[in-house]
Amino acid sequence: MEIIPIITALRRSSLGALLIGLQIALTLAIVCNCLSVIQQRLERTQRPSGLDEPNIFTLSNQWVGQPEDLPVRIREDLAALRSLPGVIDVVASESFPLNGRGPSAGVAFTADQRQPAASTAYYMVDEHGLAALGVRLVAGRGFTADEIRQFRSTDTYIPSVAIVTRALATTLFPSGDALGKNIYLLSSRGPTRIVGIVDRCQTPLAATSWGEQFVENSAFLPVQIIHTKLSYLVRTRAGQRDAVMRVVPGKLLQVSRARIIENIAPFSETRARAYHADRALSLILGSVCALLLVVTAFGVIGLTSYWVSQRRSQIGIRRALGARKIDILSYFHLENLLIVGCGAAIGIALGVAVNLWLATSLQLTRMNVQFIGLGAAIVFALSQAAVIWPAWRAARTPPAIAARGA
Repeated sequence: MEIIPIITALRRSSLGALLIGLQIALTLAIVCNCLSVIQQRLERTQRPSGLDEPNIFTLSNQWVGQPEDLPVRIREDLAALRSLPGVIDVVASESFPLNGRGPSAGVAFTADQRQPAASTAYYMVDEHGLAALGVRLVAGRGFTADEIRQFRSTDTYIPSVAIVTRALATTLFPSGDALGKNIYLLSSRGPTRIVGIVDRCQTPLAATSWGEQFVENSAFLPVQIIHTKLSYLVRTRAGQRDAVMRVVPGKLLQVSRARIIENIAPFSETRARAYHADRALSLILGSVCALLLVVTAFGVIGLTSYWVSQRRSQIGIRRALGARKIDILSYFHLENLLIVGCGAAIGIALGVAVNLWLATSLQLTRMNVQFIGLGAAIVFALSQAAVIWPAWRAARTPPAIAARGA
């Protein structure tokens, strides 16, 4: 099939071809960027937290009133929970990874340093904290009981030691010698020595305002927080989580009934809540892509059907001169391919430009070239599929009827 007759025919119907080409360009630019964002969001939902997630559940404990013996009550709760069969360890804290809230601080190398070298979330835990979370210690040691200090919201305390994640240690000391070094936390005037490094532990927020590269910047401080409302994080032996979850409320009520126990949930629910927005955005973007592709397909079908009705005379003459059905089909498919090719070239350029803007303005990862190729392949395949029905109608039209209809 020669290209020149097709180009001549398109010049006579330039407005329709231009509109379809622009629609293809816009669809491709949006689809490839949406696919890139969807891939990034879904990949983020699979990011490991560093915890022993399958065997962990959490609950919220609210004491009634303002009991003066809070430290004793918390200690009795933890002892009761640790005594349960199947429990590996328990920690009481005001926050934990992916729960959506928690304290953070800048990290400096000197007391008078104005600009922090890094930002980190921090968890106040006792000597059982690392075992309860299931994080992996890769260097140094954990906390000892003598290092744990009680802390109320009105207290001022400078921890003498801390445990940090590998990500935070690398950020602060790229040469890899973080263990034993002093840092300054919480705008403190005193140094805090790094005594341990864990492999990874996510921040309470699935995405931080500091950027994606900081989601594993976490530190542990040797503090038992004293507050009327705390979260208990319980780690169990493999396969025993659900059984322990059922008996925990009754065990705590045996210790004291002056409390409200709520939000008992496996850590999988915590993860699901933390990444709900990512999954919702992926679903919305996927729906937008599907809608755009459907609209584009109907646009191609409509325009090709219109062109078929306008060219019935030419089709009849060609059929009378010996053109086969496959020749008519090939004509419309090649015509569609030329329009889509021009639109795709514009769409690729537009898509790359939009992605550069998104990467600069919204700190998104640059789009991989595979999504440009995937988006183009989808648009090409859809457009070719959309032209089949009107082209087949044109090819099946008998020469005499086509010529008489003109």
